[in-house]
Amino acid sequence: MSANRELRVEAEGETVGEAKWAALRELERLAPGIERETVELQVVSEGERGLLGVGYAPARVIAVAHVSAETESDSPDEVAAAREFVERVARAIDADVTVTAREHEGVITVTCAGRDLGLLIGKHGQTIDAIQFLANAVARTEGTEARIVVDAAGYRARRSATLDTMAHNAARRAAATGRPVDLDPMTAIERRIVHESLKDDPAVTTFSEGSEPHRYVVVVPRPVAD
Repeated sequence: MSANRELRVEAEGETVGEAKWAALRELERLAPGIERETVELQVVSEGERGLLGVGYAPARVIAVAHVSAETESDSPDEVAAAREFVERVARAIDADVTVTAREHEGVITVTCAGRDLGLLIGKHGQTIDAIQFLANAVARTEGTEARIVVDAAGYRARRSATLDTMAHNAARRAAATGRPVDLDPMTAIERRIVHESLKDDPAVTTFSEGSEPHRYVVVVPRPVAD
């Protein structure tokens, strides 16, 4: 018997519109087929541009949807194993968090909540990305085919929105100046988000350069046709 459950995500963007778009995209990832008209959007902050355009406080939006609850998984052992792995890692780094997990269409999402999320996420998401990488590596050795995503109170959606904004700003600079733009070093997961954000941009192309953990994305303007 199914019941309604609440999905809630928080996202950021350079503008309220970008933050709303990022929140809706994350909801659609969590619940494919969701009707956007049923989503409740709450603007937490409209953002603020810095003096003379330097720096800004991002706009923040919370999106809430009520969807039909599903059974946690057709493979509860795989979901439990993913949750337990993340719990063990959290204990090992002394992160006081609560861990839940569910599967949807071949993706096991392990969500962490609690007071030590900063410790779990790490600088620029390096810790949570490493946990996700290890969780997937362990799952593959055990024959699990599902992909594992490790999240922390909507961190993935917020960071994805930030990277998307960063990518498009870099694309605009590259196209305007005709010069490549180097972004800060990122994890492989974050570099993939930047590449995906700009893959259909006709004005620029992207590639990664450098060695881990200092590998970064370069945004390059495309030649202008004569």
